[in-house]
Amino acid sequence: MARIPVNGVHLNVDTAGAGPALVLLHGFTGSAAGWAPHLAAFAARRRVIAADLLGHGRSDAPPDPRRYGIEQGAADLLAVLDHLGIGQASILGYSMGGRLALFLTAAAPGRVHRLVLVSASPGLREAAARRARAEQDANLAETIERDGVAAFADRWERQPIFATQARLPASARAGLRAQRLQHTARGLANSLRGMGQGVQPPLYDHLPGLRVPTLLLVGELDPAYCALGREMRRLHPEARLTVVPGAGHAVHLEQPEAFRRHVLEFLDERSDDHAAR
Repeated sequence: MARIPVNGVHLNVDTAGAGPALVLLHGFTGSAAGWAPHLAAFAARRRVIAADLLGHGRSDAPPDPRRYGIEQGAADLLAVLDHLGIGQASILGYSMGGRLALFLTAAAPGRVHRLVLVSASPGLREAAARRARAEQDANLAETIERDGVAAFADRWERQPIFATQARLPASARAGLRAQRLQHTARGLANSLRGMGQGVQPPLYDHLPGLRVPTLLLVGELDPAYCALGREMRRLHPEARLTVVPGAGHAVHLEQPEAFRRHVLEFLDERSDDHAAR
């Protein structure tokens, strides 16, 4: 692992393997460590770059929420690639990391070879919905700072979207819990304020013009994101939707073997193979 200086902050970045570059972006409350079950399989065929996003893991957690904006997050990741001498990479993002991966691809499509979005959203279409979500996230951020990370983790884990994770092995649940508890209250709170869906510009209008081959992975037990996946597939001419049986929101944790198979098959395709599907 290494802490890489980018745009006035330091991001923790874990690297492994050799070959075409693959960037892994975790979700909110996660970290680069969450990709550990998949690292060996990916690193056997790729140069893997797993970053702790700002406010998470061992990366910095600056005091200004504006520094966490999705535009700055994309610029930071491009600076990481520049630092590592990587011109183009495939990007895989889960949930919040998927929103960031999609934003980066829309902003700098020439830097992205292939895109994998796992339980990800293009943001919220309606202004009223964004205002309501921004207010909700601001209130939650205040709760994190007031009550601390452990109390927040207790509340976060009880959300219905994560109910299917109760079936994970005890070791996997313990690992998730440990990842959440390593964060600072300031980092998590400012991530909500700066990069929540309420403050992110919606990306629906960018999808029809996106020419980067894209795999949309969703779990069949996550109906909201199945619907989002279908909508993104309808709008994005280069996207393919795969619904993974027996998985909820965290496809990569709940059905790890299927997740790896779908990702590696997609990354290994030739461009003409993708176009034919």
